[in-house]
Amino acid sequence: MSSTSQKFFLYARKSTDEAERQVLSIEAQLFELREYAKKEGLEIVEEFIESKTAKEPGREIFNDMLAGIEDGKACGVVAWHADRLARNSIDGGRIIYLLDTGKLESLKFPTLWFENTPQGKFMLSIAFGQSKYYVDNLSENIKRGVRQKLRNGVWPGYAPLGYLNDKNKRCIVADKEKAPLIHKTFELYASGEHSLAGLREIINGLGLVGKKGGQLSISNYQYLLKNPIYFGMIRYNGELYEGKHEPIISKRLFDRAQGVMEAKSKPKTRQLKPYLYRGLFRCGSCGCFITTETQKGHNYLRCTKRKGNCTERYTREEIVSEQIREVIQTVALPNEWSDWLIAENRKDIEKSDHSSAALVGKLENEIYGVDNKLDTLLDMTISGHLSQDEYTSKKTTLLTQKTGLKEKLAASREQSHNRFELTESFIKALNQAEKITASGNLEANRDFLKKIGSNPTLAARTLRVPLQKPFALASIHKSAALAALASGPKSLFYSKLRRERDSNPRRAFTLNGFQDRRLQPLSHLSIIKLCS
Repeated sequence: MSSTSQKFFLYARKSTDEAERQVLSIEAQLFELREYAKKEGLEIVEEFIESKTAKEPGREIFNDMLAGIEDGKACGVVAWHADRLARNSIDGGRIIYLLDTGKLESLKFPTLWFENTPQGKFMLSIAFGQSKYYVDNLSENIKRGVRQKLRNGVWPGYAPLGYLNDKNKRCIVADKEKAPLIHKTFELYASGEHSLAGLREIINGLGLVGKKGGQLSISNYQYLLKNPIYFGMIRYNGELYEGKHEPIISKRLFDRAQGVMEAKSKPKTRQLKPYLYRGLFRCGSCGCFITTETQKGHNYLRCTKRKGNCTERYTREEIVSEQIREVIQTVALPNEWSDWLIAENRKDIEKSDHSSAALVGKLENEIYGVDNKLDTLLDMTISGHLSQDEYTSKKTTLLTQKTGLKEKLAASREQSHNRFELTESFIKALNQAEKITASGNLEANRDFLKKIGSNPTLAARTLRVPLQKPFALASIHKSAALAALASGPKSLFYSKLRRERDSNPRRAFTLNGFQDRRLQPLSHLSIIKLCS
C-alpha cells in the first residue's frame, strides 16, 4: 500500500510545564510536521497535541491516539522524533507490538528514517532505548545535583512560602513582605490562644497569600507550622540538613508551636463551669482541692473533703478576692519607686562589662566538635561502617544539638544586656501590681497571684500564699522600707542597708524560668533612695 492511500495521525508533544515554551515548541512541531506531510503526500486525519512528560506511561491523549490506531481510524503516525512518542519501555513496547500485529503500518519522522521491517523495528527499539536512557540519566543527574545542594545547605527547589529564590546568591532569602507574617503566625499559634481555623482568619486578614495569590487553607498553616525550614533546617525526603539561609524564627519558638500543636491534638475533656478560682487553691487542713459552688446567688469556696471529714467551713468568694488583692499589694511598687529603680538599673547597664568571651569560646568549641562528629559520621557511612538509617538518625541528633548550641551562642553574646532587661522587667512587673490591684479586675488579680506565688492554701477562711523568691524578697524589703520610714532614724537604717548590700550581691534568683545572678534585692536600691 502506498503512503498516499494511508491515513495518518499527527502527534506533537512537549513535556515542560512552562506555558510560553510549550506553545512555542508545539507550534514549531506542528508547522514542521504539516509541511513534512504535505511534502510526502500524507493524509492527516487527526492531530493529537499533548503537554505531558513521556517518561512514565499514562498519557491520556497518547492512549487515545493508539486506541484510534487499534480501531482502524488510521494506520500511521507522523511525529517529530521517536522520543516524542515514548521515553518509557511500556509505551515503546506498545508501538512496536502494534507494528508487529500490522495495526500500525508506518511511522514517519522528519528527523529519523523508519521502515516497517525487522531491521527498522530493531533500530526503532534502539531509538526508544536511547530516549529512556536520556530520561534516566537526566533524572540521576538532577538527584545528584539536589544532594549536593543539600550538603551545601542550599534549598534545592522553588522557595517555600516566606522566602524568595535569589538567582545571584543561588540560595533562598527572606521575603521582606511575607517573612514578618510567617513570624507572626508562629508567635500567635505558640501562645496557645488560637486554633488553626482562627489563625488562618487572622493571618489571611493581614495579607498573607500563597505563591499564586490564593488564600491559604488550614492544611497550609498546619504544614507551615511543622516546617523546620523557618528556623534554619532543611527537611528533604525525611532527612534533616543544616541550611545556610537566614532563619525567620528561633528554634525555641518553633518548639513551642510544636508543643501547642501536640497538646491540641489530644482529646478534649468536658467543659466545666467557669468559676473564677477553680483548681487554684488547696485546703490548708487536709490538702484536698478547694471547689466552688453557688448558693443563693453567691459563690462559695469549700474543701472537696475527698480524704474524709474536714472541719473547714465555706468562704465567700468576695472575701478571697480581697485577700488576693492584699497579697499582691505587698509586692506592689508605686510609680516613684519603680521609676527610680529603673533609672539606677540603666546606670548599671552603662557600667557593666559585657564581656562573655569564655562562654562564647566554649560554645564555639562545642560547635566545632559537632562539625567534626558530622564529618566522621559521613566518613563512616561512606566506608560502610554505618547504614544509611543509622547515619540519618545520628545526623539528625547532631544537627539538632548544633542548632541548640548556635542559639545559645547568639544568646550568650547578649546575655549581659538581657540580665539587665530582666531586672527592669521585674521592676515593671512590681509596678504593674500596683495598677492591677487598683483596677478591680478579679481575673487580672488571680493571674498575677499565680505569677508571684505557688501552692496557695485556704484555711480558717484565710488565704496563705508562699511567694516565689524574688517576689518574697520584694515583699520583705518593702515592709522594711515602710517600717523604716515610719520609725527612723533614717541615717542609722541607711548605714545598715549599705552593709547588707555587699553581703551577697550575686545571689541567684529565678523568674519565669530564667536565672539571673545580677538581680539585687529590691530594698538595696529603693530604701537607700527613700531613706537618704
